[in-house]
Amino acid sequence: MAEATLLISSKNYSSWSLRGFLLARMSGLDFQEQPVPPDDVATRAELLLQSSSIRVPCLVHDGIRVWDTLAIAEYLNEIRPIAEMLPRERTARARCRSISGEMHAGFSGLRSTLPMNLRSHRPGFTVWSSARADIERITEIWRDCFDSWGGPWLFGRRRSVADAMYAPVVTRFLTYDVRLDEACGAYRQRVMQWPDMVEWVAAAKQEPEVIDELDVEF
Repeated sequence: MAEATLLISSKNYSSWSLRGFLLARMSGLDFQEQPVPPDDVATRAELLLQSSSIRVPCLVHDGIRVWDTLAIAEYLNEIRPIAEMLPRERTARARCRSISGEMHAGFSGLRSTLPMNLRSHRPGFTVWSSARADIERITEIWRDCFDSWGGPWLFGRRRSVADAMYAPVVTRFLTYDVRLDEACGAYRQRVMQWPDMVEWVAAAKQEPEVIDELDVEF
């Protein structure tokens, strides 16, 4: 029997579920997935950005329920320190927390106009100005991390919480045909080749559920 359970919603549409899955895998914790149907009222509201409370993913471990993605990251880092999900060095660790928090709380233009949809590809998609500003900020963050910590991941040779937090953005850049500079494009490719990402995307493409509001052509 698995040590923990991770409640997730749609693999195709839920960026938060993807983050929770990558964090749990990164930690090395033995867990099983428990899907929450995307037609569940609360889950659907979260996917459509109609709810201020994000309760999925939710990690259930040792009688404890943890449902905010950053809280899950901190909890996993606490119980699995050997995984080094946050950088060892204090400056890098502080920056990792800061940019992860920025991803968690910000970029509303990108979220609302470029929803995650792993089964979709929209070449030539026109990105609105609010999302363009978010894209510029995100790529600025990535380049600054590469300059400061040398890559290939945001904080050097090891994947961190930040890489999991920004992974769904990478999928959006592919879905909506966002052009990137060489360094950011190479990072996008690395994230998509991350074995846990490959597994998640393959499963997402097999999901039967369709949410019409997230498949509409803007």
